[in-house]
Amino acid sequence: MNEETDLRYLKLLSRQYPTIDEACTEVINLQAILNLPKGTEHFLSDIHGEDEAFSHVLRNASGVIKRKITDLYGKTLAQKDINSLATLIYYPNRKLELIRKEENNLNNWSRITLYRLIEICKYTSSKYTRSKVRKMLPKEFAYIIEELLHEQAGALDKEDYYNEIINTIINIDKADEFIIAISNLIQKLVIDRLHIIGDIYDRGPAAEKVMDILLHYHSVDIQWGNHDILWMGAALGNGACIATVTRMCACYSNLSTLEDGYGINLLPLATFAMEHYPADICDGFRPNSSINKVTAENEIRIISQMHKAIAIIQFKLEGLVIQSHPEFHMSNRLLLNKIDFKNNTISLDGDTYPLRCGHFPTIDPANPYKLIQEEVEVLEKLKDSFRKSEKLQSHMDFLLKKGGMYLSFNSNLLYHGCIPLNEDGSFAKFQFKDDGLEYSGKALLDRFDTLVREGYLNTNDTEKQKYSSDMMWYLWSGSLSPLYGKEKMTTFERYFIEDKVTHIESKNPYYEQINDEKVCHKILGEFGLDPVRSHIVNGHVPVITKKGESPIKAKGKLLVIDGGLSRAYQKKTGIAGYTLINNSYGLQLVSHSPFDNTEEAIQEELDIVSSTMVVENEVLRKHVGDTDIGAELKSSICDLEKLIEAYRKGRIKESRK
Repeated sequence: MNEETDLRYLKLLSRQYPTIDEACTEVINLQAILNLPKGTEHFLSDIHGEDEAFSHVLRNASGVIKRKITDLYGKTLAQKDINSLATLIYYPNRKLELIRKEENNLNNWSRITLYRLIEICKYTSSKYTRSKVRKMLPKEFAYIIEELLHEQAGALDKEDYYNEIINTIINIDKADEFIIAISNLIQKLVIDRLHIIGDIYDRGPAAEKVMDILLHYHSVDIQWGNHDILWMGAALGNGACIATVTRMCACYSNLSTLEDGYGINLLPLATFAMEHYPADICDGFRPNSSINKVTAENEIRIISQMHKAIAIIQFKLEGLVIQSHPEFHMSNRLLLNKIDFKNNTISLDGDTYPLRCGHFPTIDPANPYKLIQEEVEVLEKLKDSFRKSEKLQSHMDFLLKKGGMYLSFNSNLLYHGCIPLNEDGSFAKFQFKDDGLEYSGKALLDRFDTLVREGYLNTNDTEKQKYSSDMMWYLWSGSLSPLYGKEKMTTFERYFIEDKVTHIESKNPYYEQINDEKVCHKILGEFGLDPVRSHIVNGHVPVITKKGESPIKAKGKLLVIDGGLSRAYQKKTGIAGYTLINNSYGLQLVSHSPFDNTEEAIQEELDIVSSTMVVENEVLRKHVGDTDIGAELKSSICDLEKLIEAYRKGRIKESRK
């Protein structure tokens, strides 16, 4: 920055700090903030629509809240009372309803509880500035909570004052509201920043409820997963993405996410399916009811028919996308033209396999990827519903604003799937049709990120939007997609071929090579991070802990935190997800046991059983000055010091009132 530009910038800064005293005060304030302990970050991945388990993990801060209660009251309260107090903080509204029915002396209970909650709130807010805590306070009780939080122990002069505040809260029947407000504040204080490492959508019962939670969360960022990007493409109107989203919902008997959650009209699909598959039992398309239970046989039959109907539409639409994008190198996924409809077999890689089902009433063997007119009509109605769903568009807009392909934050590199690699460990290259250039490593992820955003921002450019949404479909299942990371997605084979050899989805070399510390160092260096100090946080591939797999790779350089929050994976993984916690003392990996339901958790005062593994301990406790925010504050201090110098040398005049 030259002297003239520097002076112009300082003059702009002087509008905010018009005097030496104000600039000096801000320097003192920022310098003090640098020496506060760093805030606690929580990392979660692969939520897959499990709204109740996800909500509980946030409410209990992966066990942190109960540990803080135990720190304060472990020697004076029985475990039952600690559990009760913890449940109250997690679910204040619903727990209070039970307490009102059970407690004989509500006023006495409220008084004791308020004092305890205030102490817990003091403890959890101790590493923040008053200003930051003030911004989190509920408006209706902001002044009162601030007064109570800064009560000094042993201050006899004010003891009656504070006691009277508590008494008055109870006497005017505001105790419940105050308890709810301070419980919610404690939940906010224990998680300073939430990182979601992809895959919010599909499988579980209520992805839209997960999105509602995130939409109102105080501090969150999202690294897109391939399931998320699929929904983003569907919201743009991409046919292949819409068909795949709908098929996934049918597969997991989760059509309520579409119908009730987002108001998507599935009646045209149901009508079409019943008309074209009336005698087809669609046995291979029965919904997976182990996750979202459906027991009525007539309902299962209709969902199975819809499932098969939309699957065939999906395979046709995918074929059309592949044919129009030779740069995807996915011709091996053109399967409908490989079917021998007379003999009910399919030829793959030189081998012939019998098909489980040979009933394809809507496929023309001479032109297998052409949609019949009724399929076109169903698709257009689905597109119209997806585009006009205000809630869906709102959620996708949030994903766009808060999300990205990756994030570099506080010496951690966050991404969902992988950085595509070749067998020799070099970064794999992908050539884009629109500019003809090859990209790899960080540049590849940046290019995909740009294309996704262009799809949403260029609403009047139909061609640009179609190209971007086709790229979103590629990110869902393409072999060099950083969000997918496998050679192919064998959806067709799993439905129609018995031989499990055809079901194999070979992973990108990345997944073997990340056990090598040198490879992780190379990836971190590619993204401009110090390989010695930094870590990679990864999701996407469940860690099979019951088989002895470890989430910690390459001597702690890389952490895989998909442990099976989704019920679909819990039998396979043996646990119910991981949370990575990055606080001022270091990195901790928390594994969770399965969560049954919220009602039982409240009634029985049960919690997710969590076990903590220390990944890395800091020799010296980390402070704000050691973080990315600290670097920004240091830069601001430097600018303010220059402003103070300019005032003192007369280069800029103070603006005194």
